[in-house]
Amino acid sequence: MKSFLIIGMGRFGHYLCKELANLGNEIMAVDEEEECLTHCLPLVTSAKIGDCTQPEVLEELGINNFDICFVCIGTNFQSSLEITSLLKEMGASYVISRASTDVQAKFLLRNGADEVVYPERDIAEKAAKKASANHVFDFVDLGDYGIYEVLPLKDWVGKSIKELNVRVNYNISILGIREEDGTMSMPKANYQFRGDEHMLVMGSDLDLAKFLKKLS
Repeated sequence: MKSFLIIGMGRFGHYLCKELANLGNEIMAVDEEEECLTHCLPLVTSAKIGDCTQPEVLEELGINNFDICFVCIGTNFQSSLEITSLLKEMGASYVISRASTDVQAKFLLRNGADEVVYPERDIAEKAAKKASANHVFDFVDLGDYGIYEVLPLKDWVGKSIKELNVRVNYNISILGIREEDGTMSMPKANYQFRGDEHMLVMGSDLDLAKFLKKLS
């Protein structure tokens, strides 16, 4: 369990708060508007109304007590930049700030952010990749690599992983097989494909792109 400070309780802040709470973490939420805090009260350990661009407000929060501080402000970049800088000046262990553009990200990193996230861009990229490729049910972006949930190739049906020599011939790894009931299993080399199962494959973006074209 970790301790998190979330500054800015808009949509991104709210969903972040919900997921962190589901994972059993301690959370303190802060926003200028009381209305924005109301819906997160059941999820957080504590909540505070305040303008975090004011140093005295941040000092009252006890910045050093949090493992990670999130700056989730999306409508006022100047405030996001100021808060990020103040957090690091006050000794915050790790600051993750929200950005909408690469320019914003550069300024945030230069002013103390340890990491930058792009919620809108990440969602757009995921939607685009799923829509552009046939039979892609989900995927996880790992930088230059990725994990895709896809169907096996038609000519794989009735053949085993060992027989197909998937790792060598396609330069991808099969991490798991999702059954019809939703359970996940790790297939052995003698696993034979049926054709209707979903499989999790991992590889570089380049190799995965070549593989996905074969699914068309």
